[in-house]
Amino acid sequence: MDTLNPTNLKSLIAQQGKWCVSIYLPIHPVGREQQQDPIRLKNLLAQAEATLLADGLRRPEAQKLMRPAEELLWDREFWQQQGDGLAIFLTNDFHQIYRLPVAFEEELQTGNGFYIKPLLPSLGRGIRFYVLALSLHNIRLFEANSDTMDEIQLNFPTSLEEALRTDEPEKYMNLHSGSISLGQGKGGTGVFHGHDPSDQDKTNIRRFFQSVDDGLNDLLDASQKNIPMVLSGVDYLLPIFREASSYQNLLEDAILGNPDREKVKDLHTKASKIVQPLFEESQKKAFEKFEQLNGQNSDLAVKDIKTAVKAATFGQVETIFVPLGRQKWGRYDTENNQVISKAEPGLEHEDLFDLAATQTILNSGEVFAVPPEQMPGGGEVAAILRYPVVI
Repeated sequence: MDTLNPTNLKSLIAQQGKWCVSIYLPIHPVGREQQQDPIRLKNLLAQAEATLLADGLRRPEAQKLMRPAEELLWDREFWQQQGDGLAIFLTNDFHQIYRLPVAFEEELQTGNGFYIKPLLPSLGRGIRFYVLALSLHNIRLFEANSDTMDEIQLNFPTSLEEALRTDEPEKYMNLHSGSISLGQGKGGTGVFHGHDPSDQDKTNIRRFFQSVDDGLNDLLDASQKNIPMVLSGVDYLLPIFREASSYQNLLEDAILGNPDREKVKDLHTKASKIVQPLFEESQKKAFEKFEQLNGQNSDLAVKDIKTAVKAATFGQVETIFVPLGRQKWGRYDTENNQVISKAEPGLEHEDLFDLAATQTILNSGEVFAVPPEQMPGGGEVAAILRYPVVI
């Protein structure tokens, strides 16, 4: 299974050229349908090659362009390690293949750029977050999204015993005379008798967590420190860490319990449930903001796709909702600042909804792809502008 984040998406958008092929295919995990998936891909590749030839690409160049995808047809291991959907992007000197947990509609597009709108719902699943597993025996940090979670190697003391020994040896010696027990058995962790640490125990733990916080500050750069972080730990450790930590985006909800006894897969599942509402809340707030602006007949609310394309191109779109499963063909004339509608797709024509979405992403705006019936305002699109469009 692959992952998709805004950086990946921008990389696809940046691949502009005359011969770009985008293929989306639903994938079936078992049974007869699974055996048909390579055949469906083969048929789409044949259609893509025929379209390229009809648009003027020479056959040797077309065959070279299609080769990375054609090689998949005979790769049995590839078809056994799939998600719910397959997305393939091909051009002269670039190709990218994603196996994603999204059941795409079967679709083929060719043009001057990649068709990315079906990928947009995956961004909600691609929210990046950290999971910090807190125990006095072993601190662990994981980087995750909804589909994967990988442990990050830490370069600072990760146990209370190690931290206090390194910090002040006499503190470590005093530790053994107190109520704290570090647990010497397999999977042991720091445990307080009665779960009621003494003031000295709290001081030692706070010092340890402050050293962990210092280590995280050194490990993570400025952009990484804004990523949501989910804490996992027993209930009496969490408030001590929150007090000691300077991390700006610690989520209020946490995973309670001893993380040393949790499987990584289970930690990931629990953390994903905590993080996913962040994306849903962001979409809800954007929906409500558009409805408010639209109800006020504000110039900052746009429902017309041509106006939205112009605004997105000039970086004026803060947020845009685009409809899944619908296309409106045309092109943007940069010299005359005009959006020209076309009845059919073509080499020089693209989906205007896709164009508005890609330009919004490139200009650091936010995009939500939703079913047409969920479109706020009832228009073609729903765009919130940073400042009004000058027609």
